[in-house]
Amino acid sequence: MANDKIIWVLADDRPGNANQALGVAEALGLPFTVKRLAFNRLGRLPNPLLGASLVHLRAESARAICPPWPDVVIAAGRRAAPVARAIKRRGGGRAFLVQCMWPGPPAADIDLIATPAHDRRVARANLIHTVGAPHRVTRARLRAEAEAWRDRLEPLARPRLAVMVGGSTSRHRFTPARAAALGQRVAELARRAGGALMVTTSRRTDAAAKAALFARLDDGAATFDWEHGGDNPYFAYLALADAVIVTGDSTAMCAEACATGRPVYIDAPPAHTAAKHKRLHDTLYVSGRARPLDQALDAADSPDGPDGLLDWRYPPLDDAAIIAREIIRRAGLPGQAT
Repeated sequence: MANDKIIWVLADDRPGNANQALGVAEALGLPFTVKRLAFNRLGRLPNPLLGASLVHLRAESARAICPPWPDVVIAAGRRAAPVARAIKRRGGGRAFLVQCMWPGPPAADIDLIATPAHDRRVARANLIHTVGAPHRVTRARLRAEAEAWRDRLEPLARPRLAVMVGGSTSRHRFTPARAAALGQRVAELARRAGGALMVTTSRRTDAAAKAALFARLDDGAATFDWEHGGDNPYFAYLALADAVIVTGDSTAMCAEACATGRPVYIDAPPAHTAAKHKRLHDTLYVSGRARPLDQALDAADSPDGPDGLLDWRYPPLDDAAIIAREIIRRAGLPGQAT
């Protein structure tokens, strides 16, 4: 069906936030425009003080918020919510506002809010719960990334084990000791399975932890250091992995790993795992999408060998599509979400 609606994505300068909004927009399957948001010092103010305004945007971002006004605005993160409200006000109230992640009070004027169930937000008419965070991992993207990286990664021994490493959070530090322990465990797992590792860090992995992690890996491991830049193989690792190991401190990476439909093992030591992260992990375990990393080591030692490590599947997790379908229903958009 033809679409004459104008759709904007407010892309926060934090990639984790921007990817949620972009993932939902891509799942709609309709054209959209990305408005990049860069914030000044006023972005630290609470939303009740900012209201419906652009005062916390840097000048170049504020200039881009101009007519023609959109029919749908998709945003993620607290700081994007005042911008969305300002757009709706300036456009005469026509914009349907979508917020991924809890925006903080006030929230009644947001048309649709999507938050993971593990955040435990009270039910309300304009809020839906998802399993995890929406993301940009789709079957089409995985196919494309697999093709682009196949020549570089295909020579690795099978099974290929992708290892997605987060870092410190506000409550728990990803210490060099913990990084070393993880590196030793995944290296041993690869040796027992007769396969190879594909390891990537993130912007939250500090230098000491990265050094400790990489020092424990075998020479044949493929590694990517986010800080050093270059072609990022993150999606390719997901696409070409026979199983995925992810640190439990990143709810986004847990959800992205579970979008593959392949075995996912979560490294989440109790002493380093926040309660809400544990709630997500437990949900993924109960639904059959993931298992604790300890079970991977046990499986590698079983009589079945690597087969016991790899022989389970599940429907891929796709919260972006769930949110997109709800937008179509509530905002009256044409088509059907992918």
